[in-house]
Amino acid sequence: MQTVILAAGRGTRMRPLTDRRPKPMLPVGDRPLVAHTVDAAIDAGASALTIVVGFQADDVRAYFDDERRNVPVEFAVQADQRGTADAVRAAAPHLDADEPFVVLNGDALYDVPSLRTLYGKQAAVGSFSVTNPSSYGVLKIDGDDAVTGVVEKPENPPSNRINAGAYVFPAAAQSWLDVEASERGELELTDVLARACDEYDVRAVTFDRWLDVGRPWELLEANEWKLSELEPRIEGDVSDDAELNGPVVVEAGATVRAGVVVDGPVLIRRGATVGPNAYVRGHTVVGENAKVGHAVEVKNSVLMEGATVGHLSYVGDSLLGRDVNFGAGTKVANLRHDGEPVRQMLRGELVSTGRRKYGVVIGDGVKTGINSSLNAGVRLPTDGTVKPGESVLYDQVDDGPDADD
Repeated sequence: MQTVILAAGRGTRMRPLTDRRPKPMLPVGDRPLVAHTVDAAIDAGASALTIVVGFQADDVRAYFDDERRNVPVEFAVQADQRGTADAVRAAAPHLDADEPFVVLNGDALYDVPSLRTLYGKQAAVGSFSVTNPSSYGVLKIDGDDAVTGVVEKPENPPSNRINAGAYVFPAAAQSWLDVEASERGELELTDVLARACDEYDVRAVTFDRWLDVGRPWELLEANEWKLSELEPRIEGDVSDDAELNGPVVVEAGATVRAGVVVDGPVLIRRGATVGPNAYVRGHTVVGENAKVGHAVEVKNSVLMEGATVGHLSYVGDSLLGRDVNFGAGTKVANLRHDGEPVRQMLRGELVSTGRRKYGVVIGDGVKTGINSSLNAGVRLPTDGTVKPGESVLYDQVDDGPDADD
C-alpha cells in the first residue's frame, strides 16, 4: 500500500524545542518521532513512502537519506502549511493514480497490530477511544463500524471514538484534494474523509494504543512508551563499579563511570557520559554526546544531543534541548505542593499537563548559573540564560502569534 506521511509542520506548541528543528524530528528513544511512524508503516505493509516536508525540510531528508530501508522513500514539499489536504495534494504526483493510499500523521505513534488491520482495508479511518471526545474530531459510527462522518470538537459527541489521523483512501480521493478552506483557513483532510464516507464503505479501525504528540508533556509520554520496549544491551564502556538494573541500553561509544546507578528503562546514547557517582532512573534518554556528571540525579527525562548536567544537580520529568548546560547545583522542581497536575503556558494560556510530576522544558543552548532553581512547568527560551542563584518561577518563552502546527 502506497503511503503518505505528513511531516511538514513546525510544531509551535512544542516551542522552544522546535525553534530550530521540526516537531517530527524531536527524539523519541533512539530515533526521531517521524521515524517511528515510518517504521510502523513499513511493518504494517507500506510498499512505498512519500514524506511531506516543509519547515527545516533538510533535517528530515538528511535523516532518511542516511537510513537504509527496503521500502523506497520520496519527499514532497509543502511550501506553505495550509492544512492536511494541501499536504496530501503536494504528495499526489508521487502516487499511483489507480491505487488506494494510506495517509499517516508523522507526529503520532500507532501500535503496529492495529495499523496492520487498517492497511488491510480498502477505505478506513483509524480511531481511538477517549473519555473526553469533545476536544477532538469525533467519528460518527453506526453499529457495525461503518463511518458516516466526522465532527470537529462537538459539544455533544456522537461517539467516544476520535479521529486518530490514519486513513486508507480509495484511489479516486486523489482528485478530491482541492477542498474549500475551513473556518480556520485550512484545507482539511477531514473534508476528503467526509466525501469518502458518502461514496464508499469506510470502516473505523480502533487502535489499541495511539498517541498524538503535539505538546511537550506528550513528548515525555512518547518516550515513556518507546523506552518501555527496551531490551537490555551493553555495547559501551561500563565501569565494574557501576550498577545497572532492569532494561538499560548503553550504546557503543558511551561511558558509564564508577559509582553510577542506573535503574531502567534508560537509554544512554553513543558519545554520552554518565558519572561518576550519578543516579539515572525512570524512562530517561541521555542523548548523543550528552553528559550527566558527578552527584547528579536524572529521572524520567530526555537530555537531547550535547546537553550537559555537570554536577550536584537534579532533573526530573523534563525535556532538555541540544547543547543545554546546567551549572552546578541547578535544581528542577517537578511537583506542586497541592498535589494538583502541573500547568504550563501554551500560546498564552496556562494549560494543565494532566501530570502530577512534570518539570521543565529547556530550549537549545540554554545555560544556567550555579545553584539556580527552576519551577515546575517553566520553559526557558532558546539560548537563554539563568543567573547564579536565581529562582525562575514563571514561564520565560514568548510564544508570539499562533502559527500553523
